[in-house]
Amino acid sequence: MSTPTQQELDEFRADARAWFEENTVADPGFMLPLTFMEVGTQQQFDFLRDWQNKVWSAGYLGAAWPEAYGGRGMHQAFQDIATKEMGRANGPIMLNAIGLNWAGPLILDTGTEEERLRYLKNILSAEDIWCQGFSEPEHGSDLGNAQTKAVRDGDEWVINGSKIWTTQGNFAKYMILLARTNPDAPTKYKGLSFFLAPMGAEGVETVPIRKLTGEYGFTQTFFNNARIPADCLMGEEGEGWKVAMRTLEYERGARGGQPGGYVMTYPDIADVVALAKTAKYNGKPALDDPMIRDEMVSLLMEARSLRLSSQRGRIQPLVQDRPFSIPLSSKLASTEFMKRMADFATRLQGMRAAYYVGDDDALEQGIWQRGYLNSFSATIGGGTSEIQHNIIGEHVLGLPKS
Repeated sequence: MSTPTQQELDEFRADARAWFEENTVADPGFMLPLTFMEVGTQQQFDFLRDWQNKVWSAGYLGAAWPEAYGGRGMHQAFQDIATKEMGRANGPIMLNAIGLNWAGPLILDTGTEEERLRYLKNILSAEDIWCQGFSEPEHGSDLGNAQTKAVRDGDEWVINGSKIWTTQGNFAKYMILLARTNPDAPTKYKGLSFFLAPMGAEGVETVPIRKLTGEYGFTQTFFNNARIPADCLMGEEGEGWKVAMRTLEYERGARGGQPGGYVMTYPDIADVVALAKTAKYNGKPALDDPMIRDEMVSLLMEARSLRLSSQRGRIQPLVQDRPFSIPLSSKLASTEFMKRMADFATRLQGMRAAYYVGDDDALEQGIWQRGYLNSFSATIGGGTSEIQHNIIGEHVLGLPKS
């Protein structure tokens, strides 16, 4: 694929900017989710599904994916521009997070041609929503100890067990599922297999989970003698752990191939500065207080460092000694920062921090309180912050296991 000229990029940028300015809905009349983990109502789901389909149909999602699989076969630079213009217009999130950023790149990179043709286009169009079946109620972050069982019976697999924190499980058509196919394997990891499992199979049930915010976005998924076709197995039987670890590399940002867009929106640090100027502390602007100003400056420095780290990770000579250090640490650093920032913005409000979404006296409609409560999910999903520390210590710094 030839490198595009600057004129081609500029023309594409102008077209994308005009399209997003014309088509982005600033206020649909109800509260939109800030992340894909907050889609709790049919109204939110329908709006975001239509929005993703509209963006894809216009050519601004999946631009760099091959045309045979629903993309446009363009240089990645074009998709990067489209995503940037989407953010510039403050567009809503893309709905199909697991499909776009986990399952899709995995199938594109390692799937069979039949799997690519079967699944990828409908991931982009949002016709088929995907969810993830990794975590289980009794095993916390010990993913390798998954106990959901899959037993081969002729041309089918029979699934029994339960998965938890299944984001959009109640809306999903497919699940990337890790299940135990050999309980007698020499190690717990070798007994696992990876499936692209249909959620519409008889015996699959989802139960919504109410979050701290009072909203719904997760489900618990139960498998009760659920039968799925034998060709749902991805890769070889017993190789599920290897496939799951590759999937987590996409989830944690250590491996590329995603089709663009974004599935989470973050408040800008500039919004916190503006809040600190208007919020009152002892009758004066909060930013006049030296302790608050000191904390604000620390957050500004950290926000700047996160942006610079992202740029640094793309400069090979700067990361050649530890090539995965920045991608593997970005999930930990960014999610913990967002939690601290939302906490700071909430504390700035003083007594008004007690108001929440829907309260008439809530500052900025309670968005910071909602954001703070929601921020915990990002520090847990994709591996808890504690697990991320272990990964960085062992796989980046080469430290021994404690």
